[in-house]
Amino acid sequence: MDKIKRPFALAIPPWIILGALALLVPIFLFWTLLNLNKQKEDMIRLLTEKGAALIRSFEAGTRTGMMGMMGMRGGGFELQRLLTETAQQQDIVYIMVTDDTGTILAHNDPARIGGVHGTEMDLARIAKLETVEWRQVSGSEGAEVFEVFRRFAPTRPPPRGPRAGRMRGFPQPDFPEWEQRDGREIIFVGLDMGPVSAARKEDMRHTLVMASVLLLIGFSGVVLLFLAQAYRTTRTSLTRIKAFSDRVVEYMPVGLVAVDENNKIASLNRVGELILAGPEALGRSSWEVLPREMWVLSSKLRPGERDVIADELECRLADGRLVFLDVTISSLHDDEGKSTGHIILFRDMTEVQALKKEIQTSRRLASLGRLAAGIAHEIRNPLSSIKGFATYFRERYKDNQDDRNTAEVMIKEVDRLNRVISQLLEFARPLALQKKRVALQSLVQHSLKMIERQASSAGVAIHADLSAVLGQIDVDFDKVTQVLLNLYLNALEAMDHGGTLSVSVSEDADNQGVKISVTDTGSGIDQQDLEHIFDPYFTTKQTGTGLGLAIVHKIIEAHGGEVRVESEVGQGTTVTILLPAKGPEANR
Repeated sequence: MDKIKRPFALAIPPWIILGALALLVPIFLFWTLLNLNKQKEDMIRLLTEKGAALIRSFEAGTRTGMMGMMGMRGGGFELQRLLTETAQQQDIVYIMVTDDTGTILAHNDPARIGGVHGTEMDLARIAKLETVEWRQVSGSEGAEVFEVFRRFAPTRPPPRGPRAGRMRGFPQPDFPEWEQRDGREIIFVGLDMGPVSAARKEDMRHTLVMASVLLLIGFSGVVLLFLAQAYRTTRTSLTRIKAFSDRVVEYMPVGLVAVDENNKIASLNRVGELILAGPEALGRSSWEVLPREMWVLSSKLRPGERDVIADELECRLADGRLVFLDVTISSLHDDEGKSTGHIILFRDMTEVQALKKEIQTSRRLASLGRLAAGIAHEIRNPLSSIKGFATYFRERYKDNQDDRNTAEVMIKEVDRLNRVISQLLEFARPLALQKKRVALQSLVQHSLKMIERQASSAGVAIHADLSAVLGQIDVDFDKVTQVLLNLYLNALEAMDHGGTLSVSVSEDADNQGVKISVTDTGSGIDQQDLEHIFDPYFTTKQTGTGLGLAIVHKIIEAHGGEVRVESEVGQGTTVTILLPAKGPEANR
């Protein structure tokens, strides 16, 4: 804006001005000098022709006057009178006739007769000239005089030869005085250059004015051409920049909302439309479109100041979703400092917040696992002693049924504690996979055989769909078998009064892997518990340890897969395991 406000001339680069001047000034200077020289040449030609015409006219008048005086004497006096009368014309300064020594024989000013003129020139050569020559001299009063001169020849010798007969019968003039001079007279005509010089000066002034005007027009034309090209280039650049900036704003991964000074939504990009109310938000009041927390934050901007506010907000959107937004609000001002609204940038941090919570949970679980591993190690030794004493008492009091039963209960509880400790240690220690190529159908069949008797005794029917054509995959056979057994046992415990356990394998086209689904018709899982079923020690069973599904999740995650659970109370549960066709190491 500062550059736009500068004077227009200052917007022209100096090199353009210098270049235009360097190009145009020599051209117009040459044109002006050429025009002035032409005017001077025209003036000289005009004066020369005028002087030549006067000389011819004077010579003709002299011949006519001398022919009219045939037989009479005193022709010199007639010549003087004719010269004086001829010199009365305007712009004729003088007319004189001299001999080849410069002696003035006749002059319009009788006082000059007998004087000398033109002795600085080669009068002998001039006395032989048939054409006029000229020179520029100073007059008596310092005025410039254009002098034209050549041989003075008012008479011609009598014709001789074949053409003489044509003159026969006509009287011939007799000019003895001029014949004695041998035709060596020179006539000088001095013309006043004042009017011509004034006209020439006027023409020169006009020429200079025209040259200046043409130079200005040419200079303006060159500058306008450069400005037009610069305008076109600038317009093209601005168009490209605008298209680029619009595209960047439109597809930037951050929501952008521009609010004008009247708190109306002036613009928003694609992310802003997705997170907020869509394109219909344009022109509406910000308090109608923005979440309450966001426009409350924007109201904290101090009017008249360039202010920036940033905060993380938990906002309730119009569709009822609860999202975490990282919001930055900045006020906008024009060049005069007047507020023109504000701009809001925001990012959806909901997934980031969830990841933060998962990281915090993982850190707590890691600390808990290390603590549990240490405690489990210390507990196992006393448990071994307790189990040994319980076994001893069971054998010693085998005849006493009550004591025997008490000892067996002690042994079972110790075994249960050992299993819990083993699961705890397995969960806490880093997982090492022993992968190999296996057929998924064979692995599932092997795992189902291990629970056939237990399912039959619980009245649960097993339905397996293993017809899908699948290749071999890279998995840890024992770990995946452990995963499936944990899922089967959870399903059997959920079906207290019998039911159906369905297992199927299929291709996972979306993730380019395989899918194992385990479905039961048991009691199902409450919706509020679904978010915590993979948390360690979370269980809804009175005798559960809360580590089974946590171990399942850990093993599948180590394979680069995913565990999904869908359940409805009273209808049953479906656990889906997604495994990649190749292990995570192969995808790196």
